[in-house]
Amino acid sequence: MTAIDDRVTGIFENLEVPEGFKAELIRGEIVMTGGADRVHNWIVEAIRDQLPRARWHRSTTQDIELPGLTSEPQPDLVVYERDAVEGPGRLIPAPLLTLVVEVVSKTSVLRDYRTKRELYAEGRIPAYLIVDPIKGLSVLFTEPGRAASGVPDYAVERTAKFGESIPVDLLGVTLDTSEFQTYA
Repeated sequence: MTAIDDRVTGIFENLEVPEGFKAELIRGEIVMTGGADRVHNWIVEAIRDQLPRARWHRSTTQDIELPGLTSEPQPDLVVYERDAVEGPGRLIPAPLLTLVVEVVSKTSVLRDYRTKRELYAEGRIPAYLIVDPIKGLSVLFTEPGRAASGVPDYAVERTAKFGESIPVDLLGVTLDTSEFQTYA
């Protein structure tokens, strides 16, 4: 990290985020977004409810640490084994995560489909699920690595329309998307 990266990280860590907003550090930029639509929250809740609590932490509003990158994103849902982390702390290191979920909003399309896809692949997070209430589909990316162009990416992509199930083999579950709704 450079001195500028350190300053931005320091500002980010001490940032007072107004109630109802979310702040993330994405590639050295502080990105602040407003509160989520109800449909967004219902999707996150529906996914969370399908993941066995006995085996998985299913955390919302959890910042993650991507070692070596000037980014501390806050996915809509992070999933990791119950014994992976002990004690208090704001950041979960990316190598401990099994799945991150982003629910697309009208203002996050490019960030979720491109920027975060690259970040999560570079952070070697095994699975990244994008749920898109604009298009009415879910896209599961697995096997992080690099594309032929050298850009961090996932080797496997599985797409399902809302109403179709989507297997998440790493978690040992098949997600039922029949409750997922599109935005008005």
